[in-house]
Amino acid sequence: MAKEIYLDYSATTPIDKKVLDKMLPYLQENYGNPSSIYALGQRSLFGIDNSRKIISEFLGAKADEVLFVGSATEANNMAILGLIKKLAKKDLHVITSKIEHPSVLETCRALEKEGASVTYLPVGKNGIVQVSDVEKSIQANTVLVSVMYANNEIGTIQPIKEIGVLIKRINEKREAKNKIFFHTDAVQGSNYLNCDVNDLGVDMLSFSGHKIYGPKGIGVLYVQRGTPIKPIIYGGGQEQGLRPGTENVASIVGMGEAIRLVSDNKEEQKSIKKLRDKLIKEVLKIPRARLNGSETDRLINNANFSFKGAEGESIVMALDQKGIFASTGSACSSNSLEPSHVLMGIGLSQEEAHCSLRVTLGRKTKEKEVDELIKVLPGIIERLREISGR
Repeated sequence: MAKEIYLDYSATTPIDKKVLDKMLPYLQENYGNPSSIYALGQRSLFGIDNSRKIISEFLGAKADEVLFVGSATEANNMAILGLIKKLAKKDLHVITSKIEHPSVLETCRALEKEGASVTYLPVGKNGIVQVSDVEKSIQANTVLVSVMYANNEIGTIQPIKEIGVLIKRINEKREAKNKIFFHTDAVQGSNYLNCDVNDLGVDMLSFSGHKIYGPKGIGVLYVQRGTPIKPIIYGGGQEQGLRPGTENVASIVGMGEAIRLVSDNKEEQKSIKKLRDKLIKEVLKIPRARLNGSETDRLINNANFSFKGAEGESIVMALDQKGIFASTGSACSSNSLEPSHVLMGIGLSQEEAHCSLRVTLGRKTKEKEVDELIKVLPGIIERLREISGR
């Protein structure tokens, strides 16, 4: 079997061996229900508590501010719907951006159907929200601002800390009952960016395990003490009654270890960025190739290109035939025939948006793998353009 080259780390990451080693005892020996009061159950509870401690330290938060959920999609839903449900006010206003993940956009659209008003902030050609646009959009009935930390398709990094400062300044002039809460979807940023919630000034923050070399099916929602929130599903009293259901102990333990490795592996980021920069430099030598999103304010592992005249899905399929795995954009939108809302949001035409290729590097990416992509991609683009006649 020919060697396979994986360049889609924003879609998911492989579980790190150290993470798996931490998880396995909780699938076999320490299988007790953490709600059980006997020793076997208490060993599971210890695993959960230890993971919560590791993650709270990573976030600069208190342990009871870390909630384990099933995914970042669930965390985003819980942050938005849980807050709105608890506030139980009429005529609420929410602010988000046009380039959010569907788990935020679709939740906001559901709120609109229930009577809330939502402002969808535009982004510039660089894919970045302007803080001044956030400020201009705030109304007397604004209760929530939800802006992602880093975009999942084009990797652009949003000015979360600056938005946090703005909201804090506005809240200081408001009555406490009219506070604006600030949530960020940090799924793509948690591996590479500062996630100290005090520095960022956020009330809620979401991320998931499988983007950081942890398991799939586990997410975290940070909720600052005092933030009003109600459960969106009902059952037992797990996770402070906010996320009932028997805990996914092994995955929670794996999430904790994955976060610990994020903190320990900062050096790897230099080599990833070096490879990403080489990739961008060489790919942009292909005629009519363009880099989507900011050249500077983007995740160190992300490169998103458009190639006029070459359809993105065809590029991905041609690369697949050569054993190289990349994507046209978000894996969560891969079944949609619609052009990327993110690429349309930065001003690309429908045709240009259909000609995109997302390449995301990771911990295991080798320079020779990037070189292989650089070697085969020009020929693929040239052939597809000949076929399309564009």
